[in-house]
Amino acid sequence: MRAADLDAVLAVQAACYPPAMQEAAAVVLARVSAAGDTCIVAEDDRGVCAYLFAYPSTLGMVTPLGAEFAPAADADTLYLHDLAVAPRAHGRGLARRLVEHLLARAQGLSASALVSVQDTAGFWTTLGYRPANSACADALASYPGEARYMVRPLTGPGVPSPSCSSLRP
Repeated sequence: MRAADLDAVLAVQAACYPPAMQEAAAVVLARVSAAGDTCIVAEDDRGVCAYLFAYPSTLGMVTPLGAEFAPAADADTLYLHDLAVAPRAHGRGLARRLVEHLLARAQGLSASALVSVQDTAGFWTTLGYRPANSACADALASYPGEARYMVRPLTGPGVPSPSCSSLRP
């Protein structure tokens, strides 16, 4: 994601979220500045049609809605803050591909975490995320509606390593 993508990213955000969940342009730009390697977009013939904001964090931490990213120097978790796909691009598997792209690059991190909103817990469950506890109740409360902290292990027994994930039996 580049600063030049800002207007298109904000348009996708507006198409996917109610006003109470839309984040300010200045916050979006600060995130790209703080964690540009883990803020990505997908494009189609009309331009940006999906995005994923993420950054290196620590397990249990939650970024409040509208807050800037504070990447952790001692990160153990890839925190996925916001994933949105424009309605015109639904059904193409873009959300899954954006997540898989970043998880494949999460070398050295033991987990990925996120806050599920807008009844998306089922989608996240299909990607291996499970509800978990977070001590950040105030941050979770910044999200309108039901917000659920979810975690997916990236290492350990039963978790394929990135080098083995593309192998077929």
